[in-house]
Parts: sequence; C-alpha cells; structure tokens
Amino acid sequence: MPMILDDDPPPPFSDVEEQRRRLHHEADVVVVGAGIMGCAIAVAMGKQGRSVLLLEKSLKEPDRIVGELLQPGGVAALEKLGLRDCLEGIDAIPVHGYEVIYYGQGVAIPYPENSDDTDRKRPQGRSFHHGRFIQRLREAAMRTPNVTVVETTVTDVVKSSYNDQILGVESQTQGKKDCYFGHLTIIADGYASKFRKAYIKHQPISRSKFFGLELIDAVLPSPNHGHVVLGEGAPILLYQIGTHETRALVDVPEHLPSASVKNGGVKGHLRNTVLPNLPKSVRPSFEAALDKGAIKSMPNSFLPPSTSRTPGMIMLGDAMNMRHPLTGGGMTVAFNDVVLLSDLLSPSKVPRLEDTQLVLKQMSTFHWRRKSLTSVINILAQALYSLFAANGQPSSPKHSQPFFSIQILLPPP
Repeated sequence: MPMILDDDPPPPFSDVEEQRRRLHHEADVVVVGAGIMGCAIAVAMGKQGRSVLLLEKSLKEPDRIVGELLQPGGVAALEKLGLRDCLEGIDAIPVHGYEVIYYGQGVAIPYPENSDDTDRKRPQGRSFHHGRFIQRLREAAMRTPNVTVVETTVTDVVKSSYNDQILGVESQTQGKKDCYFGHLTIIADGYASKFRKAYIKHQPISRSKFFGLELIDAVLPSPNHGHVVLGEGAPILLYQIGTHETRALVDVPEHLPSASVKNGGVKGHLRNTVLPNLPKSVRPSFEAALDKGAIKSMPNSFLPPSTSRTPGMIMLGDAMNMRHPLTGGGMTVAFNDVVLLSDLLSPSKVPRLEDTQLVLKQMSTFHWRRKSLTSVINILAQALYSLFAANGQPSSPKHSQPFFSIQILLPPP
C-alpha cells in the first residue's frame, strides 16, 4: 500500500517513480490536503500516469458537520472519476430530493428526471458521515498506482530564488523538517487554508455559523429527503447521515439576540427558538441531543473564485472558492472541478507539467469553463440564504412569502 506513516520502515519499491517519491520526495505533482478535493485530484492524476505525492497532516478519521450530503451532480462526477464505490460500506443514505417546511407547511421538491436518460430515471444524491466518506477516498488514493500518501504537516511552500516559481513544500514530520518537490503543487487544504492569504486577493466572508447536532432515530417528515425548515429564525437543515443518525444544522447569524449570553447563548437559542419551530416528530430526538450537549460548529463562508496565476501552484477546493452550505453544493463543485481540471491537465494536453506557461493557460481555461456549473451553485446558495435569512436576520414572512407563494405554489400561513 503506497503510504508513509511516521514510523514505517522503508518498504520495497514497485518502480523507479515510487522510489523517487519515497526516498527523494520528488513527484510530478504534490497535493496538500487529503480531503474531498485532494484525494479526488490525486486519484485522477495518478490514473493518468502522473507521479503524485498526497500530503495530509492527520490520516485519522475527521469529525466534521458539513460535507455530508452529496447532490446527484456530485454523484455523477464521482462516477466519472471511478470513485463511486467510495459511497459503499459507509451506511450512506439515498436522497431523492428536498422537503421544504415553511411555518409548519411542507412541500416536496424531488430531484428532476434526467432528460438525457432513455429510462427517465430520477437521479439520487447520497448523505453520510463525512469522516467515513473521507476515509474511503483516502483508501482509494492509497490503492491508486503512482500515488503515495504521506502523513506530514505542511508549513510553507518552497520557492525558486530566481523567478518565485513554486517548487514544492516544506513540512514537519514528528518535529523534523522535511521537503517535498513537484513540477506542480496543488493546495487543497480546505476552508481554513494557511496559504490562501498569500496567494488569493479575496478572503472569506462569514456572517453566521452552522451549529450541528446528531439526532438518534429522528422521525423525519420525508425520509430519504433533505429538509429545510423555515420559520422564526434562520434556516434549519435536517438530513439522515446513517440508518439511525440524522444531522441537524442550525444557522446562527452574528449578534443574534436570541443567542446572546443573557438568553442562554447558542444552547438557549436552540432550545427556546429552534426547538418549537421543528416538526413535532423531530422534537424529541432534537431535545435529547441538546440535553446530551454535543454541539459542534462550523463557519458559513463565502469566497468568490480566483484564477490561479502563481507559477507552479494551483489552489483548489474550499481554499479557493466557498459558498453558503445551505444548498449542499460544495462537494458537487469539488468533484466536477476535478473532472474538468484532470482533463485540461491530462498528458495529452499538457505533456510536461514543468511547462509553466501552458499550465497557466489551461488554468485560465479551467476558471472560465467551470463557471457554467459553479456560478449557478454559488449564486443560488447565496441568494437563497439571503432570502431565507433576510440578510442575516431571522426569516421574514415579508421576504419569504412571495418566493413560496409564487415559485412552489405553497399558500402563505
């Protein structure tokens, strides 16, 4: 298995390129971050015959409250990458669409039929525990020829003293300095990227957080559907992540009065404002999770995309582009980006990744071509959140009512 841990003895080498990766820390591509984007691009480029080093600070199963619902477009992209089997064996739940509940009244919004399918089947999404899915992606990367996974903490990039070209990265492995070199360095270190500020002019804007609870044996109004609950307060998301587990995500804007210290903080907001607005069938499991006290949070950030112009380096995934997770589009964007980028940088189009000018030209093409999908997802996510949360304040019937009355013909309360 092509993987290096801190205390592994040197393994036998299957080929010269593996020897270069393991002994000399040299490859065609160095990928920083073995998350959604990092694993997928490493697998895609490894399958093309590129020599890839995939670096990750911790290969333990992550525990996050987002990146748990993959829309049908993301499932389709995963299949194109040959990674569909990563959805197996993790108790993933089929998702057929959404149930939107507006002041207690619900409407089903199924995923539309595939117009290009002869049998006109409706597509399905999948929801799951984020960490289980990540571990399956990492296992796929470890199985892929030409890919070596290394557990090390990347601390900085290595620059050429002549032209500022990125040559690779510096890292720390059990307190010892290390270096990894590649013709191309791909930064995919996520929403809290330590490299973004130095190479991207835009920085994330966050005006709210998702607070998450894991509900046990919750009774959802529409099983196998994502739920968006709108009422008093910002949006609430509910979706299954396993046979017995359901994720509840509650958007809490900055400076929300009902979440102030005098009102009991976030826990007081969840109990006093959120709980009464939930479907009655969900309230017992939500209250039990709240009493248990295992509340996690993640910032909801917006970051417009930027074109890569740094010679020798590409920034991808949440490090480069984010949108509010209300619509669950982040992983769909990531996997479709990998499909597009791996084609544009394939050996038939870019024979040598050290051809910096050609790589930069292809990256310009990448950023224009990705707009056809990502701009729709980005705009929809921000627009719907602004509508549902009335620009960071609790949902206002004045703003929301026309949307529901006209767009989905749900009568106002």
